[in-house]
Amino acid sequence: MICIKNKKAYHNFAFLEDFEAGIQLLGTEIKSVRASKLNFLDAYAFFKKGEVWLSGLHISPHLTASFFNHEPMRERKLLLTKKEIKKLEKKIAEKGLTIVPKKIYINAKGLAKMTISLAVGKKLHDKRESIKQKDMKRDVERSIKGFK
Repeated sequence: MICIKNKKAYHNFAFLEDFEAGIQLLGTEIKSVRASKLNFLDAYAFFKKGEVWLSGLHISPHLTASFFNHEPMRERKLLLTKKEIKKLEKKIAEKGLTIVPKKIYINAKGLAKMTISLAVGKKLHDKRESIKQKDMKRDVERSIKGFK
């Protein structure tokens, strides 16, 4: 199973709630996703006409495609239920919340799915705290491996 994570998001945001969404992709885009040729650099989701759209996700053009290739930075529609969209719209109206993509994966049926999250941006001291916790966890794992 192919799973590509947005590592930068884990560092910059604190996640509140996760949602699973389908992504409307073109043929050459799904080939590039299966080859792990994508970048989450500044990806975020927004609302347009009652639908959720993803912007800033860079999917590299497929190498063997001819002039039918896709545009790498185009906006892509996220496929969610009406209930989930309404819930997200209510939460986004609150100050400081955003929708951040966490990971893209190919499920058992061969469909591209994305996990998106309601998130709050971390402050500098929060980032330091999470780095400190990672270091402590790594040290504990090293000491456990040392005893074996």
